[in-house]
Amino acid sequence: MFRARARWWLLLLLVLVGGCRCGDGPNVGGASASFRPQQEVVDFGRVLEGTQVRRSLTLVATGRAGVTVDAVTDAPFFVVVSQIVVGGSGTGTVDILFSAGSTPVEGELVLTAGRTTAKVKLTGVGVRPLPCVPQGECRDSRFDLESGLCIESPQEDGASCIPSSRCQENGRCQAGVCVGQPRTCNDDNPCTVDSCSPTQGCVTANVACPVPSNPCKVGVCDRNSGCQEVDVADFSPCGAVSCKAAQVCFSGTCQSVTPPDGFVCAPATPCQDEGTCSAGECMRPDAGDLESVFSAELGGMPVAEDGGPVLLVDDETVYVSVCGEDAGCWLAAYTESGLLRYESPYDDGGARTLLAASDAGVVVLAPEALEAYAPRGVGELRWRTSLAFADAALDGGTPEGVPGTTGAGRVALTKEGDVLTYVTWSDDAGTEPLRSRLMLLSADAGVPLAMGPEEDGGGEARLAVDDARGAYLYTPWDGRLAFTDWAPPEVSTDGGTLMAFGDASVDGGIASLSFEPLGAGVPGGAPSLALASGRLLVGTQAFVDTDGGTLTALDWDAGTRMLSALAEPVLMSPGGTTGHAFAFACDHTDGTPCAGAELRTVLRSFSSDDGHVLSEVDVLPSPLLPGAFHEAALLERNTVGVLADAELPNGQRQAWLEWIAFGNKLNQCSLPGRVEVAGAVFAGDLLHVALRRDGVWFLESFPLGGRTEARGWPQRNGSPAGARRTVP
Repeated sequence: MFRARARWWLLLLLVLVGGCRCGDGPNVGGASASFRPQQEVVDFGRVLEGTQVRRSLTLVATGRAGVTVDAVTDAPFFVVVSQIVVGGSGTGTVDILFSAGSTPVEGELVLTAGRTTAKVKLTGVGVRPLPCVPQGECRDSRFDLESGLCIESPQEDGASCIPSSRCQENGRCQAGVCVGQPRTCNDDNPCTVDSCSPTQGCVTANVACPVPSNPCKVGVCDRNSGCQEVDVADFSPCGAVSCKAAQVCFSGTCQSVTPPDGFVCAPATPCQDEGTCSAGECMRPDAGDLESVFSAELGGMPVAEDGGPVLLVDDETVYVSVCGEDAGCWLAAYTESGLLRYESPYDDGGARTLLAASDAGVVVLAPEALEAYAPRGVGELRWRTSLAFADAALDGGTPEGVPGTTGAGRVALTKEGDVLTYVTWSDDAGTEPLRSRLMLLSADAGVPLAMGPEEDGGGEARLAVDDARGAYLYTPWDGRLAFTDWAPPEVSTDGGTLMAFGDASVDGGIASLSFEPLGAGVPGGAPSLALASGRLLVGTQAFVDTDGGTLTALDWDAGTRMLSALAEPVLMSPGGTTGHAFAFACDHTDGTPCAGAELRTVLRSFSSDDGHVLSEVDVLPSPLLPGAFHEAALLERNTVGVLADAELPNGQRQAWLEWIAFGNKLNQCSLPGRVEVAGAVFAGDLLHVALRRDGVWFLESFPLGGRTEARGWPQRNGSPAGARRTVP
C-alpha cells in the first residue's frame, strides 16, 4: 500500500518538473524570443551611378515567441523600415536600399533585439556608364552594365534618323543607312544664289551681277527685273585721283576735273582719317599703327611650301600648320575672333603644308601623300591618299606605283569639295623622264573618282576651277593650256553607282578625264593662272578667253625699267577687264644686273582688251629702304591691298598694309612693332598675318576698312581657302 502511493507522488513530481520553462522573459507565458539573419552578406552587385537598388534580408525567429528587431546601417545603404516584427517560429523581412555612386563600397547592417545582436555585411559596386555614341547612322548604342562596354545594334528599317548631311531631312533607316529627302533651299528670290552645304545646311549669297565695263556703273540685282546697271555715286573715283586732276564719276560718266579745296583725295583707313585737297596738295592727318583685332601665340613656327599658303580661311576659321621644337607638328584652327578651335597633331609628328580648305575638310600635303582633316571638332584625320598614281587604272582598284609630287597651285577644289590634283613622278631612281596625270579625289574619303591619261613631262603647273564649266590646266614646260570637265555620278536608291562621270564603266570604276587644248597655248610662261568672267590670265604673259580665243600678250616692255615678272600672285578684276601682276624691277636700262639695294617690287595693271599697261606703282613701303613683298589681294572699289615690309638701318624689319588704286598708293598703315612676316591672307574685312615679334610667333588679324573681293581670282591661291576656284 505504501509503495503504490509512493509511485503516484513520484509520477506527479516528474510531470511538474518537465512542464517548467525557467528564465524566459515576461508576458510570453514562459516561451523563448530570439532571431537570426538568414544571410551573412547582402551583395547588391553592379549598379548604375545615380540609381537605387533594393534587396531583402530574411530574419528567422529562433523561438516560439515573436520578437521586434531594430535595423540600423549607414549611407550609401539605407533601411526602408527600421523596426521589423518577426513572428514566433516564423520569419520577417528587412528591406535595404543601395544608392550607387561610381566606386565599390562596403557597409554593415546591425540588427538588435533585446540582448541579441547580429551583423550583416553589405556590398555594392557603383558603375559610371560610358557615353555611348553610335559609330554610324541607323545604329543604337547602349551601355551594358555587366560588361562595362557599349553595345551597338542596328535600328529597324523605317526608324526615324538624322542624316549625316544637312542637305537631307526626314531621314528613315534603310538597310542600315539613313536615307533622307533632299532639302529645299530655294527662297524664291532671283537676287540670291541658294545652295546647300552638307555641314551648314542652306546657304544663301547675293547674286553677283556682271561687272560693267563702264567704271561709273555698277551691277545691282532687282527682285523683279534681275541684274541691271545703275550709276555709281557722284564723285566716285573712276581713275587716278590727285589734287591737281581727278577722274571721277558724274551721272554715270567718267570725267576729269580739277578738285577744289576740301575734295577727298585719299579715303580713310583703319589707322588714318581721310585726306583732303588744300592748295593743290593732298593733306592727310598723321597715321598711327594698325590695331589688331586679336593676337594669339602659335606655340611654334608656321610652315608652308615655297609659294604655298601659310594661312587659310574658310567658314570664319583660320588654319595654320605649326611645328614646335620638341612637340612635333600640328594643324591649328582658330576662329576669326582669335579663339583656338583645336590643335590636331600629325600622326608621325612631321611637317605638313596647307593646300586648301572647305567644309569637307582641310587638305594638306604630307610626304608622298595628301591628307584631309576635319574642319570642326578635334580636327581628326579624315583620309590619307598616297600619291603613287603611276600604275592607276580605270578598274576601280587601288592605285599603286612610284610616289609622286604635287603642291600649291596643282591642287584645286570643286564646289562639292572634291580634290583635283596634278601629280608628277619619275622612275624608281628619281630621275628623268618625268610623267604626270590629273586626278579627282572624293571629298569624303580621298578615293580616286576620275583621272586623266599619263602624260610626258612634269613639274610646276597651275589649276583653276570654274564652278559653272570645269577645270583649266596650264603646264609651263610645254606651254599647254587645256580644259577638262566632269559631271557628278548618278547613284541608285540602293546606294549603287548607275553611271559614273566621264568614260567610267557602269561597275563603279574610275572615270577618265580628257583634255581639250585651248588655242595655241602660252609657251615659256611662269607657273601662274588666274580666272574671272570667262577670261584667263596665263603665265604672267597673256590673256586668253576660256573658249580658246585669241591670245592678248601683256606689254611688259612698256616703260624704261628692267622688269622680271613674279609668277604669283596674279589677280583678275571680277569683270575680267583688268589683270594685275608683280615684278622685280630696277632702273637699269643697259641690261646689267640689279644689286640687292636697287631691286624694287612693282605692281603693274594691264587691260585684258589689248594687254597694254594701265598703271605701275612701287609697292615697297619706303622709297629709300630695301624691303620684301608678302601678299596682295583685290579689295572693293578697284583697290589692291598689299602687305610688304622694309628693312630698317638697324637690320630689323617693319611691315605695312597698303592700299593702291589706279596706280596711286592711297594710304599705308604700319603693323605694330618690329616683326618678321611668315605669310598672310586677306579674308572678308580682315588681314590675317603669321608673324614673329620679340622671338615669339603669333597669329594676328587687322581690319581692312573694306572687304576683299569674293569674285574672280582675288588673290594668290584663288580664295582665302586656297581653293583655286572662281566664284561666278
